[in-house]
Amino acid sequence: MAETRHVPPQGPGKSVLGIGQRMVTIIVEMVETRLRLAVVELEEEKANVIQLLLMLGLTMLFAAFGLMSLMVLIIWAVDAQYRLNAIIATTAVLFILAIICGVWALKKSRQSTLLRHTRGELANDRALLEDKPHE
Repeated sequence: MAETRHVPPQGPGKSVLGIGQRMVTIIVEMVETRLRLAVVELEEEKANVIQLLLMLGLTMLFAAFGLMSLMVLIIWAVDAQYRLNAIIATTAVLFILAIICGVWALKKSRQSTLLRHTRGELANDRALLEDKPHE
């Protein structure tokens, strides 16, 4: 029996097929790399968010107990005829602090860092793939 060998294509079509195959291979490798980078960044963000939520929950719990104790202490320390004024003042101060912290948290949440490196690499890839004449 004669052995059959795979004969690579020859002629002018050979280079076109080879170039096309290399382009597809490079694009697939780029997509795979970007997906791996996105997965790593998402895992990092997930860990950061979980840690941040745990710390925030404990902070809020301790702050709530501290504020309740402080309010009781202030109300007991104030003379009986001024207790209502003391309650109104502490409520107003706590409400203003809550608004300030809420605005700060909203401002902080709008600063997006999610997949920053992946978006940067995709922008580089897009710039490389676009047909821009080099001057």
